[in-house]
Amino acid sequence: MGFLRSKCLLSLSWLLFIFAAQTVSSSDQTPKTYIFRVDRFAKPSIFPTHYHWYTTEFLTDPSALLHTYDTVFHGFSAFLTPSQAATALNHPSLLAAFDDRRRTLHTTRSPQFLGLRNQRGLWSESDYGSDVIIGVFDTGVWPERRSFSDVNLGPVPSRWKGVCQTGVKFTARNCNKKIVGARFFSKGHDAAGSFGSGGAINQTTEFLSPRDADGHGTHTASTAAGRYSFQASMSGYAPGVAKGVAPKARLAIYKVCWKNSGCFDSDILAAFDAAVNDGVNVISISIGGGDGISSPYYLDPIAIGAYGAVSRGIFVSSSAGNDGPNEMSVTNLAPWLTTVGAGTIDRNFPADVVLGDGRKLSGVSLYAGEPLSGKMYPVVYPGKSGVLSASLCMENSLDTNMVKGKIVICDRGSNPRVAKGMVVKKAGGVGMILANGESNGEGLVGDAHIIPTCAVGSDEGDAIKSYVSSSAIATATINFRGTIIGIKPAPVVASFSGRGPNGLNPEILKPDLIAPGVNILAAWTDAVGPTGLDSDTRKTEFNILSGTSMAAPHVSGAAALLKSSHPDWSPAVIRSAMMTTASVTDNRFSSVNDEATGKPSTPYDFGAGHVNLGLAMDPGLVYDITNDDYVSFLCSIGYGPKTIQVVTRTPVNCPMNQPVPENLNYPSIAALFSSSTTGKPSSKTFIRTATNVGPANSIYTVKIAPPKGVAVTVKPPKLVFSERVNKLSYSVTVTVDSKNLVLDDSGAVFGSISWVDGKHVVRTPIVVTQITPL
Repeated sequence: MGFLRSKCLLSLSWLLFIFAAQTVSSSDQTPKTYIFRVDRFAKPSIFPTHYHWYTTEFLTDPSALLHTYDTVFHGFSAFLTPSQAATALNHPSLLAAFDDRRRTLHTTRSPQFLGLRNQRGLWSESDYGSDVIIGVFDTGVWPERRSFSDVNLGPVPSRWKGVCQTGVKFTARNCNKKIVGARFFSKGHDAAGSFGSGGAINQTTEFLSPRDADGHGTHTASTAAGRYSFQASMSGYAPGVAKGVAPKARLAIYKVCWKNSGCFDSDILAAFDAAVNDGVNVISISIGGGDGISSPYYLDPIAIGAYGAVSRGIFVSSSAGNDGPNEMSVTNLAPWLTTVGAGTIDRNFPADVVLGDGRKLSGVSLYAGEPLSGKMYPVVYPGKSGVLSASLCMENSLDTNMVKGKIVICDRGSNPRVAKGMVVKKAGGVGMILANGESNGEGLVGDAHIIPTCAVGSDEGDAIKSYVSSSAIATATINFRGTIIGIKPAPVVASFSGRGPNGLNPEILKPDLIAPGVNILAAWTDAVGPTGLDSDTRKTEFNILSGTSMAAPHVSGAAALLKSSHPDWSPAVIRSAMMTTASVTDNRFSSVNDEATGKPSTPYDFGAGHVNLGLAMDPGLVYDITNDDYVSFLCSIGYGPKTIQVVTRTPVNCPMNQPVPENLNYPSIAALFSSSTTGKPSSKTFIRTATNVGPANSIYTVKIAPPKGVAVTVKPPKLVFSERVNKLSYSVTVTVDSKNLVLDDSGAVFGSISWVDGKHVVRTPIVVTQITPL
C-alpha cells in the first residue's frame, strides 16, 4: 500500500524545544491564543487556586487569560505574543503548549431506518432515553421549536449541575425540562478575531448567547433527541412525523461555533470541561479539523477533551469529516472517540433534467418555489470558455448577456452549492443544473435552492455538457418529483463521507461505523433561511441537510438509548454493541455500495457497517476498554510518560516491554504487514477479550470469513461462558504470503470473524494491508 505509517515519536522536551525556538525566533510579535498544559500536581500550596497560580507565575498580565481548564484538561489558554509565550514555556511545570486552531462544522425517517420501532425494542426498553443528558457542541439552539418541547417529560435528572446561561435573546425561560442547560463559549473566538483569523462576532447576524443564528446546532440537537413533531416537512418535502433518535433524552447546549467564523480549540476544550462537570452522559460533536491534517493526540484538544470525558464514563460521538471519497480523509481518529461516517436512507427527492432532444436525466432537488412547468429554456455552460470561476459560477463570474433567461450549468466545488444559484439568479438566469465533477462521482445531496435547480452526477453532467456543445440551440427544463420513500439500494456510503485508513494509527480502523447522514430532516433556526445564505429570507421550521454532521448525532441519540437501557455500560461497550451488530448489507440484502463508485464498499468506507439499533440493544458479547488500556495504547505508539500526561492529566508509567497498538481491545482488527517482506509467509497474532452481556450460560462458536489470499485462525474456536466466567480472551492469527496476496484498489483486503450462539452474531471486521517502512 502506498501510505506511510506515521508515528509520533518526539519526546516532549524536543517538542517544547521546537515550539520555543519557533516562538523566540519569530520576528512577528502579533499576539495570538496559546493553550498550555500544566502539571497540576506541581502547584505550590501558597496559591489557593490554579487560577491564582497561572496568573501569578505564568502570565505577567492576568487579563491575557482566556480559559482555565481543570477537569478534562489541566491548564489554561491565554492571548500572548510569541515572546510572552516563550517566557511562559520556561516554567518547569509546563508540560506542553500549542496554538489555538480554528475548526469547522461537518455539515424524519431515519430512526425507523436505524431499526427503531414504537412500543417494542430499544425505544420502549429505554423509555426513549428520558434519564440521559446529551451535550451538543455546535452553533447553539433555537429553543422555541416543537422538537424541544418538555410537555409530559419528568423532572430533570438529579445529577444535572449545569446552568442556563443568558445572553442576547436567550433567557432562563428558554431552558426547560428538555433543554436542561445552555452555555456559550467565545473567548477564544474573540481573541482570534482581534488578530484576524476569527473575525469579531457580527452581532447583526449572530447572537452573543446560546441562541442559534446558523441552524446547524438546532439541526444536530433535534436529530439526536428531538420530540415528536407532527405534520413536519421542509416546504412540503419529507412530510410526516419528525423525531430524534432519543426523543425523551435531555439536551445540554454548548455553543462553541459561530456563524461564518468557525469554532476554536480553546473554546471547545472549555466546553468539554463544563460538560463533564455539568453531568452529561453523552457528548455529540460534529466538528473537525479544517486543514485536512490530523494532529497527534497530544496536540488535538478534541482528542484531549474527549479522553477526559470518556475516562469519566461519558460517550463521545464525533463526525468523520466530509472530505471523501479520498482515502485517508477520515478525521477524529482517537480510539476513545466513536467516529461516524454518513450513509443514505431509503428516501430521496428526485428531479429530472429534460433535454431538447427528449432525453431525461435524473438528479435531486429540494426546490420548492414556482416550477418551470415543462417550459423549455435555452441552456448554457459558462465553463465552455475555459474560465474556472465561470464554470464554478463564482461571485461576479457570469456574463449577464450569456446567461439571462437561460438555464445555467454550474460545476460543483469551491463555493457553496446554494450560493451558485444566487450567482445565477443575480446574472438573470432562470434555473441551474449543478453538475458533479469526477471527484464527487454520482453522489448527490438535496439543497433548498432559491431558483429551479437540479443536481446531477458526473456522468449526467458530462452528457448534458456534450449535448450543449453539439447543439446549435440547446434547450432544457427541470421537473421536480417531490418525496419518494422505499428507495433501493439503501444504505449507500455517501460519497463525501470521510474514508480510511486511519492516517495516524492504521492499526485502529476508522471510521467506526456509518449512520444516516444524507438528506436528513430536522429542526431549523428562524434566524436564516434553509440555504443558510444571509440573502435567503425564507423561514422554515425544519430543514434538510447532509453531512457526517448529521450522522454523528444519530449515534449520539443511539448511545443515549443504550445508556438508558444499560446504565452500567461503559463508552467502549456502547460503541462495541453498535459496531459488532452493524449491518454490512443493504435493503436488497446485497453488499452496501459506495455512492462515489457504485461498487461494494469496504470497512475503510463504513467501518464495521451501518448502525442497527434493533440488534445493538442485545449484542451478546462486547469488547470493553479501560483507561489503563488506552494508556497502554499511547505507550505502544511511542509516546513517553510526560507526553501521555498531556492527554490523561495524571502521570503514567509505560511498561518495560512496549505493548503493540494492535492489541487494544477494539471491535475491529487491522493487520499491517511490511511491503518489504518476501519469502516465507508472515503472521501476526491479536488478542481480544470478550465480555458476555447475554445469558450467563452461553456458548459461542467462531465463524471465519478470511480476507482473500489470507489465512485466519482463532484459538480457542469456542467460548464457553458461565455464571462464574463472563470474560474470555482469544487469539486471532493472520498469516499472509506475499506471493498470494492481491490487494484491492484501496491497498487492502477485508474479511471478518463472527462469534455465534444461535441468536447473536458478534461480528468483527478484519483489514489486512501492507505498509511501506519509513
